[in-house]
Amino acid sequence: MNQELKIFNSLTRKKEIFNPLVPGKAGMYVCGPTVYSNAHLGHARPAITFDLLYRYLLHLGLKVRYVRNITDVGHLEDEVEETGEDKISKKARLESLEPMEVVQKYMNTFHKNMADLNTLSPSIEPRASGHIIEQQLMVKQILQKGFAYESNGSVYFDVEKYNQQHHYGKLSGRNLDDILHNSRQLEGQEEKKNPFDFALWKKASPEHIMQWPSTWSNGFPGWHLECSAMSTKYLGEVFDIHGGGLDLQFPHHECEIAQSTAALGHESVRYWMHNNMITINGQKMARSLGNFITLDELFTGSHELLQQAYSPMTVRFFILQAHYRSTVDFSNEALQAAEKGLDRLMKAMELLEKLKPGGESSFKVEELAENCYNAMNDDLNSPILISHLFDGVRIINSIHDGKAIINDADLITLKSLYNTFVFEILGLRNEKAPSSRNKEILSEAIELILQLRQKAKNNKDWATSDRIRNELTHMGIEVKDRKDGFEWHLM
Repeated sequence: MNQELKIFNSLTRKKEIFNPLVPGKAGMYVCGPTVYSNAHLGHARPAITFDLLYRYLLHLGLKVRYVRNITDVGHLEDEVEETGEDKISKKARLESLEPMEVVQKYMNTFHKNMADLNTLSPSIEPRASGHIIEQQLMVKQILQKGFAYESNGSVYFDVEKYNQQHHYGKLSGRNLDDILHNSRQLEGQEEKKNPFDFALWKKASPEHIMQWPSTWSNGFPGWHLECSAMSTKYLGEVFDIHGGGLDLQFPHHECEIAQSTAALGHESVRYWMHNNMITINGQKMARSLGNFITLDELFTGSHELLQQAYSPMTVRFFILQAHYRSTVDFSNEALQAAEKGLDRLMKAMELLEKLKPGGESSFKVEELAENCYNAMNDDLNSPILISHLFDGVRIINSIHDGKAIINDADLITLKSLYNTFVFEILGLRNEKAPSSRNKEILSEAIELILQLRQKAKNNKDWATSDRIRNELTHMGIEVKDRKDGFEWHLM
């Protein structure tokens, strides 16, 4: 069975076989949130995308160090032009809180939402404010190499100087003429040599809440710098994978490449991966555009655009139904379809546990397994994987209905295959499944009730029999009469 994983490298713009730098190990850095408000549906996309990658790398037997940062300083309101107020400082001022209160508040809700979505915690979750020294050291390295300059207490990256020896724009496909043409000369940018130069260190105005002493001024690091400093600190000067949303490709990731190359003399990242956006009415969902739906609103159905509440697993399944490099447009219809699909898959998982072997298999489990692995190895093609799993659902239903048979060895393989791909790799869980002890008690109670119903049927007491069945159906328990008795499952 082919276990060769190919991933699309945004830098080379092609699928490449993933060969980790160190055999048996993988280093992965993903840009995390700027924690100044509640996480929204758009934040769920990278979280689930790179959770899928993390889970699959672990499944392939790799020891993975997964680093996802928390931005808690330096992210200004206009992130391209680097103007405006720090997003966290502004929120702290509006809510009369300390900046770190804002950070803690929204970091807590982010972590809760990530747990709701069943994403695995990263190995390390560094915060920008906890790595000021490392960022200052990188600024000094870049200055020493001649790719930065000091101006009025701030330090800027000299993009034109860098571009004489390297290629600024190689990730996003932009060139300096285009960038210069699209750059606006804004107030406060006169201290830059060129409008496309970006800040490594910003001198803080007296009223700026978050600032640190440095050899240049009391100030704070530029937004792009944290990821270069923290990724190389925890993963080494060269590491395997850097991930994030497509909206970060420029300027954030482009600046990261320039900073790391200028400081270290070489690029740090071997494979760049970018998930596409979630859109709403064709427009990117973003806090800055004011068109977002928070995850808590999705889970409770409290947003005006929502027709109902959607469970965390419905949201996860909705995102996994599309390839991570394609856009996903929000709609109630799409989420409702995902809800139905997930329910069908989970019912099949419950039926699978009840199947009994008998005779020679009328289908090939190995072929289904190969199809599932081929989908994941083809750049994490989760929609194709899900379609193969639904091929298997039809087989499970056929076996259950007596229209197909499966032998003991294949049944064990099929159960293992579904547990591996549905729960371990896709990270789904059966939200309707009660705890093991509660499930035991529930099963015993329902069995007892159905035994009483069977007794009523034997006595031709059809009114009692029908009433028990109807009441159970009303409670969400479907009962099916069979030749040899009955069976039931939760709807």
